[in-house]
Amino acid sequence: MSSLTVSSSPHIRQKTSTPRIMVDVIIALMPALIASVIIFGYRAVVVTGVCVAGCVLSEFIWQKLMHQKVTVGDLTAVVTGILLAYNLPVGIPIWQALIGCIVAIIGIKQLFGGVGKNFVNPAITARIVMFLAFSVSMTTWVFPDAVSSATPLGLISTGATDQLPSLLQMFLGVRGGCLGETSVLALLLGGIYLVIRKVITWHTPVVYIGTVFLFTLALGQMPVYQIMSGGLMLGAIFMATDYVTTPYSAIGKVVFGLGAGILTVIIRVYGNYPEGVSYSILLMNILTPYINRIRITRPVGGAKA
Repeated sequence: MSSLTVSSSPHIRQKTSTPRIMVDVIIALMPALIASVIIFGYRAVVVTGVCVAGCVLSEFIWQKLMHQKVTVGDLTAVVTGILLAYNLPVGIPIWQALIGCIVAIIGIKQLFGGVGKNFVNPAITARIVMFLAFSVSMTTWVFPDAVSSATPLGLISTGATDQLPSLLQMFLGVRGGCLGETSVLALLLGGIYLVIRKVITWHTPVVYIGTVFLFTLALGQMPVYQIMSGGLMLGAIFMATDYVTTPYSAIGKVVFGLGAGILTVIIRVYGNYPEGVSYSILLMNILTPYINRIRITRPVGGAKA
C-alpha cells in the first residue's frame, strides 16, 4: 500500500506534452519561413531569429528577476517569437521587433501568470500594439519583383482590382504582406501537418475561412482573393487554434471560427483598415470563457448552478 500514489483527478496519462506540441507547431511553421526567404530574401530569417531570441530572453530574464521557475524549455516562447515575426513586415526595424517581443512575453504572457494563463494571444496582441505605436513601419511593405506596390487588401479596398496579383501568385505568396502570411501553399502544408499530428482540429480554420469566403461572396467582395489575402490563413491555422485562448469543445471552436470570420469581413469591408484578422481573433479571445460555457457538463447527480 505504501507504493500507491494518491492524487486528484484526472488520472489519464498521455505522452503528449507542451514541448512536444510546440515542436510540431515549429515544424508546421517552417514551410512558411522557407517561402518567406524565397519571396523576401534572407532578412526574413534575421527578423524571425531576432523575434525568437527576443521572446526567449524576455521570458528568461523576467522569470529570473521574479525568482520564478524558468520555463523557456517548453518552447512556447519560441513559437510566440516565430508567430510575431510572421506578423511583421520584413523591413521592420530590429529595435521595434524587440519591443514587440517584450510586449508579447512580459506584457501579455508573464504578467498574467505565464504559460496557460494569458487570456489573449501574445503574438496577435503584440502586433496590434506595434501597429498602433509604429504605424508607418508596420505598413511599409517590401514587395517581390513584378507585383503591385500595394497589398491585395489595399487594392481591393480602393477598387484597384485590375492591379491585383494573379490567383497563382496569391497562392504561392508572390505579393506584398507580412513576411510569414503571404504563401497560402506553405501555410496549408503546415495546417495539414498539424491536423495529421492531431495538434489541432479542422473546426476553427475551416469555419473561419469558410465564413469569410461566404460572407464576402454575398457582399460581392472577391471571396477567393479575400481568403488568400492578409493574415487570414496564418491567423486561422496557427493563432485561432491556440490552446490557451480559444475554446476547447468542437462546438466552441465552430462558434469561435464563425465569430472571427464575421468580424474579419465587417472590419475589412466597412472599417477604415483593410485587414481585420488580428482584431477579430483578439475579440474572440476575450469571448472564449463565455463560449466555453456552451458545453459545460453537469456531474452525475449534480444540481443546476
